[in-house]
Amino acid sequence: MATCGSCITNVEKNIIPGCRNNGGCLTNGCEKLSTFDWLADMESPAFHQFDVVEVRFKSGRKDFFRNTDHLILYPGDPLVVDVPNGHHIGYVSLQGELVRLQMIKKKVENDENIRSIYRVATPRDLEKFEEVKKREMPTMYRTREIIQDTGLAMKLTDVEFQADNAKATFYYSAEERVDFRELIKILASEFKIRVEMRQISLRQEAGRLGGVGSCGRELCCSTWLTDFKSVSTTAARYQNLSLNPSKLSGQCGRLKCCLNYEMDTYMEALEGIPDLEVPLKTEKGEALLQKTDIFRRIMWFGYEKENTWISVPVNRVKEIMELNNKGQKPASLLEDVTRETEDTTMALNTDLEELDRKFRKKTKRKKNFKNRSGRNKKKK
Repeated sequence: MATCGSCITNVEKNIIPGCRNNGGCLTNGCEKLSTFDWLADMESPAFHQFDVVEVRFKSGRKDFFRNTDHLILYPGDPLVVDVPNGHHIGYVSLQGELVRLQMIKKKVENDENIRSIYRVATPRDLEKFEEVKKREMPTMYRTREIIQDTGLAMKLTDVEFQADNAKATFYYSAEERVDFRELIKILASEFKIRVEMRQISLRQEAGRLGGVGSCGRELCCSTWLTDFKSVSTTAARYQNLSLNPSKLSGQCGRLKCCLNYEMDTYMEALEGIPDLEVPLKTEKGEALLQKTDIFRRIMWFGYEKENTWISVPVNRVKEIMELNNKGQKPASLLEDVTRETEDTTMALNTDLEELDRKFRKKTKRKKNFKNRSGRNKKKK
């Protein structure tokens, strides 16, 4: 995890300054996709310590490396790690037993294919790495010009240089297959580096760029979401959302990932809601379903020649459906409910009338008393 200046670990005193959250970040300002080690406070024997470390690179990219030299590491420590054809610098994001769980989750086998950690990065290594990173923005702008000149149908999103300044990875997105063999030759000759082209999806592109969603929070794909599941319009239909592409699509241009978050809750709420394929038949006419509130368990119906909607509880809808199946028609949609409401309103009216009578009697008595006292004064 790339950290801010106040969170860098003091190796000599084994102290993590800053927010003091055992390697996590309470300010959300260190890096995207930050992790929290909830096992940091638990002491484990040295011989049981898992020797694989999760290392984080630019824009939240993570990989696993083996701590062959048994270095004492803390979250946020910069490391020099082995990569194909050179070395790179990353930051410790996770270690211990949580790394084993992450490897199982991502289906990464703990075998000899896992590369090793060279050492903890020195200040000199970090200075060289900062100089190398200064090449990324000019290289990206120049590469976009070359892509525009060559007429390739691709969009360059980001460029990442290795710490040894020998290789650069170009991240791009494209709707169709792109033949970039000529582009690689031009880039290799102009920048004097080894070139790797890596295609990413539009959702991964939005996660790398970041932004703020319509909810007012940072994008899920740039803060915590790593696994992108398919989202379909059926999720919007189950949630009674309007099928408006401008409202349902995120900054990536695809359907919002958050449509899947509440899908299970809606499916549970829909279990007791009847599925109406035909309108309800009453003596007043046929009532068509207009809207359903699955959480309040109320369904709105409207007659053909009327503009008003009538809210009907789900239990009452089921009763009417049973009557229609038997060939019977109720007088109205809310026949039983209206009778109950009439009884309650009658009871309330009688109570109010009794209170009015009491107050009227008191006011008359006060007036009579005043009149009598006035007459007695006049007689005196």
